[in-house]
Amino acid sequence: MIALSLAEIAEVVGGQTHDIPDPSVQVTGPVVRDSREAGPGSLFVAFAGERVDGHDFAASVVEAGAVAVLGTRPVGVPAIVVDDVQTALGALARHVVRRLGATLVALTGSAGKTSTKDLIAQVLQRKAPTVFTPGSLNNEIGLPLTALSATEETRFLVLEMGARGIGHISYLAGLTPPKVGLVLNVGSAHIGEFGGREQIAQAKGELVEALPSEADGGTAILNADDPYVRAMATRTKAKVIFFGESGEADVRAENVRLTDTGQPSFRLHTPSGASDVTMRLYGEHHVSNALAAAAVAHELGMSADEIAVALSEAGSLSRWRMEVTERPDGVTVVNDAYNANPESMRAALRALAAMGKGRRTWAVLGKMAELGDEALAEHDAVGRLAVRLNVSKLVAVGGREAAWLQLGAYNEGSWGEESVHVSDAQAAVDLLRSELRPGDVVLVKASRSVGLESVAQALVETGAEGEVSAR
Repeated sequence: MIALSLAEIAEVVGGQTHDIPDPSVQVTGPVVRDSREAGPGSLFVAFAGERVDGHDFAASVVEAGAVAVLGTRPVGVPAIVVDDVQTALGALARHVVRRLGATLVALTGSAGKTSTKDLIAQVLQRKAPTVFTPGSLNNEIGLPLTALSATEETRFLVLEMGARGIGHISYLAGLTPPKVGLVLNVGSAHIGEFGGREQIAQAKGELVEALPSEADGGTAILNADDPYVRAMATRTKAKVIFFGESGEADVRAENVRLTDTGQPSFRLHTPSGASDVTMRLYGEHHVSNALAAAAVAHELGMSADEIAVALSEAGSLSRWRMEVTERPDGVTVVNDAYNANPESMRAALRALAAMGKGRRTWAVLGKMAELGDEALAEHDAVGRLAVRLNVSKLVAVGGREAAWLQLGAYNEGSWGEESVHVSDAQAAVDLLRSELRPGDVVLVKASRSVGLESVAQALVETGAEGEVSAR
């Protein structure tokens, strides 16, 4: 974080200082909520959760070098006491962002947020120091913590914004007001919580409503291929840039194809020129993510050639998102188990089909959460798609939703041993260990709550002789 005195922090967050001999002492290290990350010059934010109360670690974090604790009660060590820690954290982030000279880029969407954020960060890092959301810490706590990790040298701050309902993105954008706002898509993720795509579009569009006007430097970057997102152009006073495969898009892709290993290749067109891209990531769905990243980079002054080189060299920065590992015995494990919704599930299956040409393919799939009344239809549709893509074998893992996956495959014509329903992750591992052959490709994907990453991890370890190299 940029250096701030404890007195200034207390004033910004509306707090009272306790046990602080010298309020002019500065916080020069990171702002952390995990006591294990506390170090010299840091500020520890004490949240009181259902299982763990951060206030209980006050003495240990100060011993580790933390300057003070931000909490809701005195703790016997230097502390700034506030009524609500989350509100105070947000106020501190807002203050720091205003002090920074960085350009703030915010993005949201139903699918692909984290992968796109990682691409944007890797491209912009070629131009200037960039700070970005780690993993998918995109909520009321993770977002301000990311913003507070920026320093005086930071020139680009890339923040992923998630939403569980109307008003959430407005709140986040109020904490860290963006100059560039990117909306990727409006899909089925969390549709059970929102109540419908119209409500999701309303929530995601809050980002473009929060942007400054074009005269003040605001830019909205919108997906021309998604009608819900394209319509958001009427909801902003900012300059509008469209990306997509549509010929009307300002930043678009032509001649899209997949390599023999399932990696996308295309001709990137921007208003400043065109250049060829061949990505290291897997699956055609990354084309849209790459175009979104390219649109951001173009708007921030990068040439088509610079963007194309950066996209071609970018990798996956976040765990369990199309994470491809080649086992020594020739089995390929694709760990995409971090999360799942209908759009990302379909994209992953298509990537599996592309990667597995001439090889046996396995789709180990589990529940897609928070789909509400659409759950049965969406799971059925994914099961059917696996058959249409000629996936060799579907392994549906779990309870009711897994049964719906298998039912969809069965009704599409997957009979006999082409699809199977197993009760849990261990049963899936046991089945795969007994039936996998060298050269097989295995996709593992489900919502985070299912925990199917354990299946992928077990498969990577199975039969490994020496080191297993991930790419």
